[in-house]
Amino acid sequence: MKFFRFFLFLAFLSQFTVAQSKKNIEKQTLTWIRYYNILPISEKWSLHSEFDNRSFLNPIHENVFVFRTQGRYRASQHVDLGGGFAYFSVNTQTPLSDPEFSIPEYRIQQDVTLINDLAKITFHNRFQLEERFIQKATKTELLNDYSFSFRFRYRLQSTFTLWAKEKRSLKGTISDEILFNHGKDNKNNTFDQNRIYGALRYHFNPNIGLELGYLKNFQRRASGVDFYNRDIIRFTVYHRIDKKN
Repeated sequence: MKFFRFFLFLAFLSQFTVAQSKKNIEKQTLTWIRYYNILPISEKWSLHSEFDNRSFLNPIHENVFVFRTQGRYRASQHVDLGGGFAYFSVNTQTPLSDPEFSIPEYRIQQDVTLINDLAKITFHNRFQLEERFIQKATKTELLNDYSFSFRFRYRLQSTFTLWAKEKRSLKGTISDEILFNHGKDNKNNTFDQNRIYGALRYHFNPNIGLELGYLKNFQRRASGVDFYNRDIIRFTVYHRIDKKN
């Protein structure tokens, strides 16, 4: 528990430090709509894929489209390992800007997730490393060059069952994730962002679930003095493929 409290303190300290130095904050409202697919391969191996479309609401405008796929290995009851690839197509980071092109990002990721049960709550501690390749661009066109950086992410997440009957269930999720950048283009925003999330997920059966949640995202931009303060409504369709059917 001391370990958990240390990271929660670190997240609070980063938020407090940023709040003290902020100069320009852009408040935004978005929706993230996601389809998440799980394909079991064996007792320990599975393939996870997702499509995620993120849009601004005021005004309505495309933000980011994401495709991600990863292999996951359940090493033990308490340890889950993952590695994969993600493609991001970033149209714009502000709805008031409407460029004629989107900026691609190619991302490799690895993570270790520690799983522990306390009473009727399951805690996931995820440590994730990302290698990010972002195509450079001017205001009018893409350049034939890429920037590279690392990003470290730590997420503490709790899940718990609120109601269950036969194969149906209603579950709750609460999480906090803190992200840090490392690279020559990220000298002013080593602290990247903090994400606080709460959601409810209803399962019609063990293989199909719908989740609706709220995500508070506070992100420092590359300038180091400008920030995004985002209120995000997230809707996810979870689909686990049952090979027995």
